[in-house]
Amino acid sequence: MSAIEDRLKQFLQSRECSPGYQSLTADASTREYFRIGWKGGAAVACVYPEPFDPAEQNYVDVTRLFLDAHLPVAEIYDVDGGLGVIVLEDLGDRILRNVLNEETEEEDSRLLREAISLIARIQTATNRADELHSIASKLKFDSEKLLWELNFFKEHYFGTYKKQPLSTEDDDALSAEFAELANDLESFASVLCHRDFHAANLMLDKQNKMRIIDHQDARIGSPAYDLVSLLLDRITELPSPEWLADKRRYFLDVRRTLGLPKIDEGEFAYEFRLQTLQRCLKAAGTFSYQSSMRGKTYFVPFILPMFRIVYRSGSNLDRFPNLLRILEREIANG
Repeated sequence: MSAIEDRLKQFLQSRECSPGYQSLTADASTREYFRIGWKGGAAVACVYPEPFDPAEQNYVDVTRLFLDAHLPVAEIYDVDGGLGVIVLEDLGDRILRNVLNEETEEEDSRLLREAISLIARIQTATNRADELHSIASKLKFDSEKLLWELNFFKEHYFGTYKKQPLSTEDDDALSAEFAELANDLESFASVLCHRDFHAANLMLDKQNKMRIIDHQDARIGSPAYDLVSLLLDRITELPSPEWLADKRRYFLDVRRTLGLPKIDEGEFAYEFRLQTLQRCLKAAGTFSYQSSMRGKTYFVPFILPMFRIVYRSGSNLDRFPNLLRILEREIANG
């Protein structure tokens, strides 16, 4: 029995619950999830690697913010910081990523529009995050954070995954362009973002209502951040530029409907492409790390498509020539 399961058993015993539980898949998370019996029904126990202080715990804090803003996240039923356990409303097993592979094209389109609308709704909670002194309002995609993620990609794709570190010349050239990209994106950081908003972090509950999960890392970032994550995460085929433009327009329309400030479509396309570079390289770094260090090789097929979409976006921007040169080499060798 793992240490995490041992702490779960201690928790269940302390709450006089049934000792039985079902392990649930946690994807790339360091947390582990279990379905448990709870007060005549079912709930999900999230068990963290270490104990925590509930007053300073990101998931607890951001859940309070999202519920206050009427965003559809799971309710928290119980928290035991000493054992590292949070008990959540059971949303079922229907992950949006899986549902999208089963539905008609028309239903897929409707679900995607609903997900896009949720991004805009999260952004409406920006001021509320500040009013509640939420942890999310104090964290930001500033240049330091953005650059850290870009360097994480560089370290774990070239070093950990490929075991072929860049030459000093290429490393310096890429570092200079990454710093430029991070500084540009920091200037757009103005709204509340989920930070990992994609179809594996959205669920359809028993009433077929779309629910948000894995929101503990919410922070202030670019209006384009979550949209890039949703539309371009774990793709194997590049969407057409026309399809992406249509989704950007829909998102901007929803923002206006919700009373958020208008953003020029052309300016947003530029911001979206900049964010595509950073977010998709960050994703490629995560895929490289997860496959090499944690044995989750099912992430490998998504690495090259990330490079292709970054290359296309960078070419449209007509910037970052060293990044484009290095990616062109990786794509050709892939």
